[in-house]
Formats: sequence, C-alpha cells, structure tokens
Amino acid sequence: MNLARFDLVSIRLAVACAQTGSLTAAARTAHLALAAASRRLRELESALGDTLFERHARGLLPTAAGRVFVKHGLTLLQTMEQLAGELADLRQGIARHIRLCASSAAISQFLPPLLARYGELHPQVHVDLEEQVSEVVVATLREGRADVAVFVEGPDTTGLDTQLFRHDELVLVLPAQHRLAGKSPLAFTDALDEEWISLTAGAAMLQKQQQAALAANRPLKLRMQVRSFDAVCHMVASGLGVAVLPKAAALPIMRAMKLSWRPLTDPWARRRLLVASPPGQSDAGISALIAFLVQPSQNAKAKPPKQ
Repeated sequence: MNLARFDLVSIRLAVACAQTGSLTAAARTAHLALAAASRRLRELESALGDTLFERHARGLLPTAAGRVFVKHGLTLLQTMEQLAGELADLRQGIARHIRLCASSAAISQFLPPLLARYGELHPQVHVDLEEQVSEVVVATLREGRADVAVFVEGPDTTGLDTQLFRHDELVLVLPAQHRLAGKSPLAFTDALDEEWISLTAGAAMLQKQQQAALAANRPLKLRMQVRSFDAVCHMVASGLGVAVLPKAAALPIMRAMKLSWRPLTDPWARRRLLVASPPGQSDAGISALIAFLVQPSQNAKAKPPKQ
C-alpha cells in the first residue's frame, strides 16, 4: 500500500463521492475537472489495493472498503482543519488550545460565563468546548480526545483525577394544569405512573431515574428521548409526558413555556458535578484552567463586549 499517494485532495474527493454519490458533484466540491477527479480516484484505489466505489449508471456506491476509508478520511480531514486553525491562531497570538468536554448540565448552568471570564484573563488560550452526555464525556477523556472533562457524578472515574466543580438540583417538570402540579416536594416514585420525556442514553439524570424506578420495582415509562433541555420542555408543554431536569438550567425555559415544576425529596436529586483530568496530568495550562473552574467563590459573569 503506497501511503505516500494519499494526498488530501484525493481524500476529500473520496469523501465527497460517498456523500453525494456522484463523481461530477464530488469533482465540483474538490475543485477538480471531471477527468482529473476520475484519474485521482483510480490512483487512490490503486494505491490502496481496494475498490472504494461501485460504479453504476446512477452514480457511485461505497464498497465496504470505501466506507472504512471514508470514516477515517473524515477524521483525517477534520484533524487537518484543526491543525490549520491552530496554526492560524498561533499567528494571531493564541498560544494553545485546550480541549474541554462537558455535559449538558455543566454547559447550560455554569460554564459559559466562566469560559468567557477565563478568555478575558488568558487571551492566549483557546478553550475548545464539546458537549456530550456524562458517560461519553468521561469516555472522551479516557480516550485522549479531551484534556479536561466536566460532568455529573455517576460514571466510573477510576484512575482519573477528579475535583468538585459545582452542585445542582433536579426538579420534576410538568404541564401547568397537570394533576401533580403543586409547590411541595414529592418523591420521584409518586410520578412513576406518568409517561416520561428524557435525554438520550448516557445522560446521568436518566440513569438516576432508571435506578430509582428499578429500586421501587416499577417501570420507567420512557415515551420520548431527545438531545436538549429545551426539547424536553417542548415535549412536556405539548402534554406528551413529564420530565426531570436541572432546576437552574430549566427555570428560564419553564417560565417561558408556562410549565409547572416541583422539588423532589429524593437524595439523588441533589447532584455533584466534577472536573476530571487524566492521571498525573502536569500541563501547566490545563492545571490553570482546572484551578480556575473549581474555585468555590467563582461567580464569573460574562462582560459585554467593548465598543
């Protein structure tokens, strides 16, 4: 296999062929003449020793080898784009990038003003933020695809260095006229007859609900799973079910949608959010960011941009 012939233009062309199913459209995307694109694709397949696409009258269809190549080709193209971006940042005075992966609860309640303030204090550092559910956040850190992780306590953190970040509270979210609407706290199990709207699998909140239902020997009637707090509230407002959400994050949405909410008596409704890094991490820039995030008195507010 002649890896030296894997130039980025040819990789971009192959990815575009898979995405569009058309060599003509892919050539246009790669800014190549059709004949040049056809030649590059043949040369790429020759270098690989595999056929990447089946040719049909209606276009191109990736083979098994083509699907594998496109998957890794996309990753390589994204890495090269990040490399180009970081080199451009260096020329503009940004000395480094720190990859931060965080859960929805951390992002929606705490991180934006903190990161804005950190950017003001350390303009030479660019924090690249990725949002995932808590289990994926920890997996991303373990796999080396993040430098720092912020997530809700729950996933296995064996071998990671962790510190307390913040606390939050989960509440029951209901349509305004729901039979359970009220002000006093209630137990989660008192709402288990309802149908539920939740986040996707891997969310720390969903795991707590499932564990509580299992402990009560009752089913959790999951009707819908969505990817954001806002989407959860929209489903609840439409009368499709009830939900559990972090109070601080959901309160503005609940007010806007005229939803009702009640505190939960369950101890698991009071949660800890953690900051984690790989064991033995000694990078001064990463350590400085973690130290800033875990300051208990840190109530950074984003300042308005200068005129």
